[in-house]
Amino acid sequence: MPKVTLEIDLDLYRLLQHAARTNQLSMEEECLRRLEGGARRSRYMEALLADLRADDEQRRAQKN
Repeated sequence: MPKVTLEIDLDLYRLLQHAARTNQLSMEEECLRRLEGGARRSRYMEALLADLRADDEQRRAQKN
């Protein structure tokens, strides 16, 4: 499976992590929440969500 590497602003990533913890959500769930709740789609959020999904699929494949 191809691996996607994203270069993201560290401060924005930390804010997203904090929001996920505060809302008791995973990073993927927080991204989905933001994508579903916003009228405007964020390319940054969509790319981050795709990366998180790929990482999750890779982890699941390694367990099996």
